[in-house]
Amino acid sequence: MQKNIVMKAFAALFILTLIWGYNWVVMKLAVQYASPFQFAALRTFLGAIMLFIVLFLMKRPLALKEFPTMLVLGLLQTCGFTGLLIWALVEGGAGKTAVLSYTMPFWVMLFAWPMLGEKVQGWQWLAVAFALFGIVLIFDPLHIKSDAFSMLLALFSGISWAISAIVSKKLHQRAPHLDLLNITAWPTLLGSLPIIFIALTAPAPPIQWTNTFVLTIVYSIFLSGSLAWVLWLYALQRLPAGVASMTSMLAPVIGVISAWIQLGERPGNLELAGMLFVALALVIISMVTMKKHVPVDPAMGQE
Repeated sequence: MQKNIVMKAFAALFILTLIWGYNWVVMKLAVQYASPFQFAALRTFLGAIMLFIVLFLMKRPLALKEFPTMLVLGLLQTCGFTGLLIWALVEGGAGKTAVLSYTMPFWVMLFAWPMLGEKVQGWQWLAVAFALFGIVLIFDPLHIKSDAFSMLLALFSGISWAISAIVSKKLHQRAPHLDLLNITAWPTLLGSLPIIFIALTAPAPPIQWTNTFVLTIVYSIFLSGSLAWVLWLYALQRLPAGVASMTSMLAPVIGVISAWIQLGERPGNLELAGMLFVALALVIISMVTMKKHVPVDPAMGQE
């Protein structure tokens, strides 16, 4: 049973990485027709409404519980992560923004050790080394000054996401009975409120409601917003936070490739080499995890 649960968790992460990987192209297209805060407000608020509709139709719990933690999650994973990365896309390229946002796993590794007691052991250290080296190659630090502000925004979005992962894990340990959709919907709604305020008050040209922009909104709401966060929380509750975070690093590789094909953002030789190292890291993590049959919370192991 444990092996089956682990395989399902990795399958959820794989689907998630495909959705989030291509989403960098979607977001880059969207900010050509709206300001970053206008797009982020539409994406997060409408995504939250969709989640609440699903909750109602499925007769799942609608009540807000653990309000302080839900508010923190909303500020971190919705306002912090989503808002900052969309802003970063306006200032810089989709591929590099994707990579910097996904420094998240290293921050998770740092915070999960003292806060969750999840130590990095054995072959996982080799995976961390490969992933770190790969990100450095893709990052190309020799050209950091060309778009430093964008890269700083992307970096902070990754840190915000990492802290939200730790908070989510601790919430599950404290209250494993909470409904998965409920704890996805409320942080999304609460985190969208500051973004809506900024979108309404910050000066910006009106939104251009083209067919392309409408499609980016639909993709963001149904796939990269609602569905993706459910998949992320599903995997996070069944795998160690560090393993789940490191596995999701395939998304920036997909983002770089997608931006290359569709936007013409061709990566250099160093970036391509970096993708290879990230892929090797993911293979090592997956093999080590499956071999050990990652222990799961009995409360979440009932399928």
